[in-house]
Amino acid sequence: MNQDKIDRINTLYHKSKATGLSEEEKAEQAALRKEYIESIRNSLRGNLNNISIQEDDGTVTDLGKKYGKVGEE
Repeated sequence: MNQDKIDRINTLYHKSKATGLSEEEKAEQAALRKEYIESIRNSLRGNLNNISIQEDDGTVTDLGKKYGKVGEE
């Protein structure tokens, strides 16, 4: 998500507190928030899929392959 969309979310939030939003603006705000949350989830999933843990016995467990279904396509 680019900075322009984040700025628009913030603008709509401040306007909703000050004067209220029209129905079109409420729909735009909901769509932008949904897109923002999806981008955060994708970023978090990408980070979690790149975690590897070294076990006590020296083996390395790739959590992305074990739990994140990485490489199953």
